[in-house]
Amino acid sequence: MDLNWSKADLAFRDEVRQFVADRLPADIRNKCRRHQRLEKDDYVRWHRILAAHGWGAPNWPVAYGGTGWSPLQRLIFEVESFKGGAPRLLPLGLNMIGPVLIRYGSEAQKARFLSRIITLEDWWCQGYSEPQAGSDLASLKTRAERAANGYVVHGQKTWTTLAQHANWMFCLARTDPDARPQAGISMLLIDLRQPGVTVRPIRTLDGGTEVNEVWLDGVHVPEDQRVGEENQGWTYAKYLLGHERTGIAGLGHCHRELALLKDMAARTCADGRSVASNARLNDRIARVEIDMLGLEMLLLRVAAGSDAHPGPQSSILKVLGSEIQQRLARLQFEVMGLESWPYDPAWRFAEADFFGPGPDGAAAAGASYLDMRKTTIYGGSTQIQKGIIAKMLMGVA
Repeated sequence: MDLNWSKADLAFRDEVRQFVADRLPADIRNKCRRHQRLEKDDYVRWHRILAAHGWGAPNWPVAYGGTGWSPLQRLIFEVESFKGGAPRLLPLGLNMIGPVLIRYGSEAQKARFLSRIITLEDWWCQGYSEPQAGSDLASLKTRAERAANGYVVHGQKTWTTLAQHANWMFCLARTDPDARPQAGISMLLIDLRQPGVTVRPIRTLDGGTEVNEVWLDGVHVPEDQRVGEENQGWTYAKYLLGHERTGIAGLGHCHRELALLKDMAARTCADGRSVASNARLNDRIARVEIDMLGLEMLLLRVAAGSDAHPGPQSSILKVLGSEIQQRLARLQFEVMGLESWPYDPAWRFAEADFFGPGPDGAAAAGASYLDMRKTTIYGGSTQIQKGIIAKMLMGVA
């Protein structure tokens, strides 16, 4: 990765590496490396440690509290943070609604929300998908009806990540039921602490409750909490999705999981021999590592031109990155063998040592394998992304 880096790039890499080693709390590092659930406080602590150091918004302009880093610096930060055991920075605020507000929000919205995103004083969730509007998002039914000084919102959102912690939601709602689907949608910023909001957990394959359904029953939204113009929300939604899909590529996560995979293989034996001596396994590991390098180069190209809408290239990143994450999880699962199969969801919250070939490593591999099944679905399924890519190649708008 660093063959053509300058001395300044190498110095920055070493600075990030040392910072994570010195400042990341050990309990958070251990949870990440064991594939265990992070609590709300874990995220808040790490975000605020970075914010105090001026690193709280790696991809934002300096004028809005960001670092102003180059695409390569942002990539270095992501990779070295994950290698050091850090959790991901929550993308819902930093990589989704933050860039939308910077580009399309009013000055009052920027002043009100941006700094609080960096410190996680406000925790955001995404109100896009609905029970009958997932990949076909434009068919959403949640409606926002005109009322005094704003709107009253009725509807249901689903697969709402970490909504149990959120106090704000950026939400797509239909403000003109007579317009064609994409033309009658607005983006609203909804305070979830008010009456009429109900959050219910959805249990996922690994036993967790990271996602939720959110009911909005007569929820009031002031007009100054609408992003941009009324009925133009589809434009803002596509811009946001471009940033989301670029982030889903998960390059830093891939680097950490590759290192963990190699460690698992080196520490695990089968038939009296180290698993790492298996030629077929080594070939599969080499192939996924080569694909990671290709993903890395594409990510740098897209990031270098991402001041505008990331475009269909973000769909390519989403497909490649999510599939690589699944391949790494499957390889870990296979390396740990039969002990990975009887997965206990309680592992996500257990106190245990991790590194080693025994049941702890197997539980971690099982947890990751089940959790990663969702990566090719959320943020727009692989089938939908391939349709977007095909239209790009054929020049279809």
